[in-house]
Amino acid sequence: MKKERIVLFDGECNFCDKSVQFIIKRDPVGYFKYASLQSDVGRELMQKYKIPDDVDSMVLIEGDRAYTKSTAALHIAKKLDGLWHLLFLFIVTPKAIRDRAYDYVAANRFKWFGKKQVDACMLPPPDIRKRFLA
Repeated sequence: MKKERIVLFDGECNFCDKSVQFIIKRDPVGYFKYASLQSDVGRELMQKYKIPDDVDSMVLIEGDRAYTKSTAALHIAKKLDGLWHLLFLFIVTPKAIRDRAYDYVAANRFKWFGKKQVDACMLPPPDIRKRFLA
């Protein structure tokens, strides 16, 4: 049975949007599906997996587990084409250290990359669009 992998992301964040585009480009097999944290699906999944409301960046749901922060990013990298999977080696770094770096970027993402304009959404081709959950 294929393990479902869902990436939840902040739909208002330019950096998060670019991160999703980055993942899609390096995931030609389509391992991942996507939903914004602000969507009905995103909110339902956050409740189902008991993800705290203060988590406002990337989350990976993989099978029956939910990963947040640096752990989510590393598990995503593990499935990407190219040498990106080697980043998973950082999983041996203590989570507190990894998450401190992750939190720094997350806390500054709007300042550095801005917020998405509501009328500036990308319309992906149908083969990519089907990876997005409503």
